[in-house]
Amino acid sequence: MAAIHFIDGEKGGVGKSLFARVMVQYCIDNKLSYELVEADQSNPDVGAFYPDNHKTAVFSESERKAYNADEIFNLALTTSVIVNLPAQVYPAVTDWIERNQILEITGKNKVKIYKWFVCSGGYDSVQLFMQSLGRFENKIKHIFVRNCGLCDDWKHVDGRKDLQDLIKAYKVAVINFPKFSYRERDILDANQINFSAARDYGELGVLGKQRLHSFLKRASEEIEKAKIWNLPAASITSPTEKVDDANVNGKVATKK
Repeated sequence: MAAIHFIDGEKGGVGKSLFARVMVQYCIDNKLSYELVEADQSNPDVGAFYPDNHKTAVFSESERKAYNADEIFNLALTTSVIVNLPAQVYPAVTDWIERNQILEITGKNKVKIYKWFVCSGGYDSVQLFMQSLGRFENKIKHIFVRNCGLCDDWKHVDGRKDLQDLIKAYKVAVINFPKFSYRERDILDANQINFSAARDYGELGVLGKQRLHSFLKRASEEIEKAKIWNLPAASITSPTEKVDDANVNGKVATKK
């Protein structure tokens, strides 16, 4: 499926990188073809987990770097592209989209654009989501990702009429990104172990692997609720199944 999946959130520390890594694992588990693009040059913490399976891009309003992100569109002509965006990149990404008439071109080339907006539940985070949604309306499909690892009570967000009106008007999918236990996350981050390799990583222990399994299972179920990815007919997300070690960093993984 030709598509660009922007993993956004605009603010730093809202969980974009973790969600991007989960999205990659979702593709691996479901045998979905994809390309990973690391667009965060100051802190490329997603690309570091897939050193042999990612490309880089820079969104910039500088004329000298204005064409750097064009490869994202070129890749999306033939496959799904997962783009890990840095914080505070909204002006540059918007400039790239509008200056190149990306929305018009994607329509002609049957390339869809999705923005998975990871939100911490904070006021600024919600406002930035509303700004993006208001700017692009139905031209870019937004998915509101509520990071439950940073906020465990969303009543204050659900009670905002202005937000709920926008979500309803533009038919925004709302999903809950589950909390990933700090112990397991720290171990994987410290050793730059991706989720495929983590399933056999002894340092996690039996219970640690079970917590990892539960996290990936819940996260995959939430991603599927958005009804964005077209899974192969025989594919059912099953985080308990291991991928072929030789394909852990490959574009398409093969289940054993």
